[in-house]
Formats: sequence, structure tokens, C-alpha cells
Amino acid sequence: MNTTNTHNQILDLKNRMAKAIIGQEHVIEQLLIALLANGHVLMEGLPGLAKTRTIKKLAANLESEFRRIQFTPDLLPSDITGTEIYVGEAEGDKFQFQQGPVFGNLILADEINRAPAKAQSALLEAMEERQVTVSGKTYKLPELFLVLATQNPIEQEGTYPLPEAQMDRFLLHVFVGYSSDDDERKILRLVRGEDAGLKDKEDGKLAEQIVFDARKEVLAVQVAEAVEKYIVAVIAATRRPGDFKDAPFSKWIKIGASPRGTLALDRGARARAWLDGRDTATPDDVKAVAHACLRHRLILTYEAEAEGVTKDTVLDEILKQVAVV
Repeated sequence: MNTTNTHNQILDLKNRMAKAIIGQEHVIEQLLIALLANGHVLMEGLPGLAKTRTIKKLAANLESEFRRIQFTPDLLPSDITGTEIYVGEAEGDKFQFQQGPVFGNLILADEINRAPAKAQSALLEAMEERQVTVSGKTYKLPELFLVLATQNPIEQEGTYPLPEAQMDRFLLHVFVGYSSDDDERKILRLVRGEDAGLKDKEDGKLAEQIVFDARKEVLAVQVAEAVEKYIVAVIAATRRPGDFKDAPFSKWIKIGASPRGTLALDRGARARAWLDGRDTATPDDVKAVAHACLRHRLILTYEAEAEGVTKDTVLDEILKQVAVV
């Protein structure tokens, strides 16, 4: 059982966020899994479901530099990465690099599908290599660097779907749903209190080093050979659905998950086990993170889309069919 001070502080962070984000405990857990696994998150949900609020609350409770990029059709790559500016009075090199908003710790890419591919692609190198290249020069990003993107599943007119290569760079694709009726009443009271200026006493922010220490402990979580085989078997089922001829998903998948999907399942399962206070990941951990890790890595066939089959339905069937050996 993990009883370290680091673990307790991360759980305290989770509790703080749960007080400010009512009815989205699953989303908060997924966000913390991404933070612990050093991966990026794509959050999708209808307007007003606290996607941006959740990300802001995470930033407010961490010693980090929060940057928000509002994606719009006229956004340029240089608006994200930064650009070289001419400095007339500078000695020697008259061009100096001015950092863009991507040079922060927590980057909110709000409504990322509102900008064209040229602007979206400015994040590709940053998300994968943790660096930015401008005019032939490479600039390292901070060690704590997390892209938290949001997109709206409706109002698709005038939007630009993310290319598969960029989707694959997100560790998790998290769906944000409606809260229950009881939670909705709690939201009413919370917002009334905030409007009246009533706020809970704020505790100190969590130091960056706590996150780094937690990540080291997550990397130390053990994964048994049987769990490794289960992870690979789940991924293989997305690539070779024809092997399951009697299963309904055998004709639903056009393209399966990439090796990044395998790594995401491993990292996500270990982070979840650590959050739960365990030093060994189990098949249940893999199942718990499978949808968020894989739903954005699958491309369905025309037949599946015509039948109204969702990617979550496909993953449900895969998890039913693939056995733990």
C-alpha cells in the first residue's frame, strides 16, 4: 500500500478539485492520471459542462504557469509557438526569439478544432518532443508541460477535425457528461456562494517537485507479465478484429490503435493503480483506462458508422471478448 507523503498530497489535490467541480469525479481522476503519466488530454463535451473550469482549477492548485490559447480560424502558428522579432538596438544578433503561450506548464488549448490544420500542427512538435523549433533553432519547453485541449462535439460547422496523427499524441480522450440531479443542485449552491463572494479557505499550491516525485513512484509500479500480455491482446484485437469472427466488432474497425495506444494503456493503468494506493497494476486498471486511452485511436468502418456504432461500443465488445491469461 502506498502511504507516502507524495501520495497523500496528490489525493489532497484530487479532493480540492472535487469540491470545486461537482459531479465530475471521473473526469478529475482522468486528468490526474494524465498528469501523473506525463501525457496530454483531449476533453470533449457539450458547452457548460465545466471543461475549462476543471483545467483552471488544476492550474490554480499547482505551482505552475497557466496559459490559455483560444483557437480561432485566424490563429497563426506563431501565435502559439512565438516568433523572432527584430530588435534594432540589440548588439550582435538583431533578431530575438519572443516566446509564445506554449512556453508554459499547463496549456489550455480551448476549442482546438476551431483553428485550421496549420495552427493545430504548431502543437505537434511541442506535444511529442517537448520542444519548439523556430527559424532553425530549437527551444526546450518546461519539464512540467501538459496540453489540455477541449472541443465541442456539436456545432461542427466551421470547425476543423483534428488529424489522426495529432489525436494519437493525446494520452487520453475524456468525455464530459451531464451531472446527476443531486449534483446539479450542489452546483447551484456552489455558484451562488461564489457569486456572493463566499470561498473556501485556499490551501497552499502543490509544488512542481511533488508532481515529479509522484511520477517517479508511478514508474515504479509493477506490471505483471500476464497484465502485459492482456494489454497487448487488447491492442491486437483492435488491429486484427477478423480474428474474432463471431464477435460483433469484427467488421466495425478499419484501423486499430498504434503502439502509442499500448504505451498509453501501460502508463494509464500504472497511474491509476498508484492513485488507488497500490504498487501493482491489475487488468481492472487496464479496463478502467481503456476507453480514454483508445477511443481516439480507432477508425471505424463505414458499416459501423452507418449502423450508429460508437467507438465506446466497440471497446466494450473488445473488453468482453479479450480474456486475461
